[in-house]
Amino acid sequence: MSLLTELEAHAPEYIEWRHTFHEHPELGLETPWTADLVAAKLRSFGIEVTQGVGGHGVVGVLEGSLGPGRTVGLRSDMDALSITETGECPWKSRKPGLMHACGHDGHMTMLLAAAQYLAAHRDFKGKVVFIFQPGEEGAGGALAMIKDGLFERFPVDELYGFHNWTDVPVGEVRCRKGATMAGQDFFAIRVKGKGAHASAPQLSADAALAAAMITTALQQIVSRNIAPLDSAVVSVTKIHTGSAFNIIPETAEVGGCTRFFSDETGALIRERIEAVTKATAESVGCRAEVEFTPVAAVLNSNARLAEELLAAAREVVGDEKASFADIPQMASEDFSYLAREVPGAYGFLGGTSGRIGDKIVFNGDLSAHPDFNVISAFIESRGLSCVYFKDYPLTDIGSIIVEPDSDGCSVTSDF
Repeated sequence: MSLLTELEAHAPEYIEWRHTFHEHPELGLETPWTADLVAAKLRSFGIEVTQGVGGHGVVGVLEGSLGPGRTVGLRSDMDALSITETGECPWKSRKPGLMHACGHDGHMTMLLAAAQYLAAHRDFKGKVVFIFQPGEEGAGGALAMIKDGLFERFPVDELYGFHNWTDVPVGEVRCRKGATMAGQDFFAIRVKGKGAHASAPQLSADAALAAAMITTALQQIVSRNIAPLDSAVVSVTKIHTGSAFNIIPETAEVGGCTRFFSDETGALIRERIEAVTKATAESVGCRAEVEFTPVAAVLNSNARLAEELLAAAREVVGDEKASFADIPQMASEDFSYLAREVPGAYGFLGGTSGRIGDKIVFNGDLSAHPDFNVISAFIESRGLSCVYFKDYPLTDIGSIIVEPDSDGCSVTSDF
């Protein structure tokens, strides 16, 4: 029996796991329910389990039956996001304000499925270490596990991680050598001025004005301080100031994040944000302080391990569906900290719309498309059904309605 055939036989079980995780999201480092469920499943597979690594981290260790060899680490994140789920699927989040909106419910299911399979097929040398990490979404989960001695207690020779990815077609795999995902910092700016009545602005040092000017000034950092062939982002994502219509505020707060693909660029951005912020605030009689919080380092995939990841993927999905990505992702992942401790590689598993069995699945509201009736009729005329999610905007429609031509090749109907 092939690997995929055996795994597909367990699909209903995997779907149930994923739905269960989705219904019970937990935030940040506080993932006790999730950790207990993960640990219980690992133990049911006959895997040695340690809980409480770096808080609620879970580690499982599986030894092969063919003697000593290399130790391979496989990692999944466990935490959800502070997002309210508005859909009405049967497995909708049961916790208001929390949702598995980044796919970590799927990541856990994937790694548990791998653990179950390997526990049933131990005909390999060495060990596999399964790492389930809380707090990936900016809460420092990777660093917490590292500080708790993750790799001293559970040494690995190499480490792999995966993320479902909507820019990659369903059933396909991508990875990169070198820079794979961006490093990220959060920044918090606190502006102090002098309040006054709105009718007497000459008596103020306007913190709201300073915040607005700082927001605009920060946008020149990438265009004027970063080399044109480098890539970086400085995004202001929140501004808080004032509480009345007729009072010039004394204080303001500005916050956001940065993204970069080298430590040197990240350091330069931090330096320029601080200098620009303070000078801009002082130009209108205010003072400003800047605080940075590292969220993720640049994720660099080891070249040899990236080759091995891709070779393994090709054995499963075929040569044509596994390839190196052309460009890195500007998103960030704290797997990057783990990969600085041990050699690691990171891959992306396709999660865009596409055909699943006898269904064409759209990751968005197909009914909002102007040609909805034509598209639906075309799909149904091929003996397929149409599934879509009304709570999300529709993306990626031009390449997913595929049927075999007379030679067995795929042709795309373009809408």
